[in-house]
Amino acid sequence: MPRRILVVIGHPDPSPDRLCRALTSAYTESAERAGHTVRKIDLALLDFPMLRTMEEFEHGKIPDSLREATEAVVWAEHFVFVFPLWLGTVPAMLKAFLEQVMRPGTAFAYPAKGEGFAKSLLRGRSARLVVTMGMPAAVYRIWFFSHGIAGMRRGILNFVGIRPVRETLFGMVASASDAKRAKWIGRMRELGQRGL
Repeated sequence: MPRRILVVIGHPDPSPDRLCRALTSAYTESAERAGHTVRKIDLALLDFPMLRTMEEFEHGKIPDSLREATEAVVWAEHFVFVFPLWLGTVPAMLKAFLEQVMRPGTAFAYPAKGEGFAKSLLRGRSARLVVTMGMPAAVYRIWFFSHGIAGMRRGILNFVGIRPVRETLFGMVASASDAKRAKWIGRMRELGQRGL
């Protein structure tokens, strides 16, 4: 069944040579060929401020540069985030983006006073985290418990109702052969076709 898919390229470097961009293109092209509707947000091409206060997070105006992105978050049925692992977690630009678009009123609602927990507004949606890294993916999973990605999954995506959140990790990217990269791109094509 066709899905509405939002693909977020979380690599801050706009260079077309980045593996994250090749993975994104493979996924997007395959998904569109399969009949899915895809919107794409490239964070390297956006200019937006970081949030600095709780007041700004709760009551501040969404920057004009992120209005379409915020609308796309509400529109999407499935999210694909493609980014490099930096210092064990997501790049700061991706975290700043999520803080801007996953705000109260868009992604969750605070409860009335004395009435329990926040209400997730993005229930029924799913996501995939596609992460490139310099270390072996198995080491990140087993030794580091995927801590940076787990924080994004539980603290942001699950909190607003997005689940399941699946992961596709590509490790040792700097030394990967052309054949290995082609295999990864093929994997992304397969995921795109299936809308996963």
